Formats: sequence, C-alpha cells, structure tokens
Amino acid sequence: MRLRHTVATALGALTLALALPASPAGAATGPFTYVYNDSHGAPHVGALVDPPSQTCINLPEVGAEWLPPAHSPRNYTSSTATVFTGAGCTGDYFSLRPHGGHASERLKLRSVVFS
Repeated sequence: MRLRHTVATALGALTLALALPASPAGAATGPFTYVYNDSHGAPHVGALVDPPSQTCINLPEVGAEWLPPAHSPRNYTSSTATVFTGAGCTGDYFSLRPHGGHASERLKLRSVVFS
C-alpha cells in the first residue's frame, strides 16, 4: 500500500511539474524528485522544480541531522544532478544524468547541486 501511495504521489508531482511554465535563465528545467519519510515513517515524495544551477540546495524535509535522509532520487531536469549524503553539499556524492537519471532507495541524500 505504501509503495502504491508513493508511486501515485510521484506521478502526481511529475505531472504537476511538467505543467508548470518555463524556468528563468540559470536554472535546470524540469523536476527533481526524491522520497523522504515523515516522523511516523510514512514515505512522501519531495520535488524541486526548475532548481537553480550551480547552487547547493539542502532538501528541506531532511535538513536536520536527526531526521533520516531522503532516498530514491529521480532527475528529470535538463542538467546533471550531483547528490550528497550531507547537508551543504558535503560527504559522499553521486551524479545522476539529466532526463531520467535515477537511483534506488539505497542512495541516501540531504543536498544536491545541478550543473
């Protein structure tokens, strides 16, 4: 049931993101999604839509170190997304290609930067 809810939420976020107008110059176009768990452990899909390029972005739902990190990133933007295990683009990192790069729930992240 949780997986079905997560997938439905992700598809809804993607549909909404694709319906939004074009982004300003200097931004990656398209959505970047990820899964985070709330304080009760229920999964939710977070999204960054048309994020700025070359700026470290801390994922707002997992900013505090005592919260579990996000996972399962999907990069539908026009830029490469480099995700980091720590806030402030610190720690281990992994790059996701543009237009569909993704990783499993084993990849944990707290921040991201777009090329």
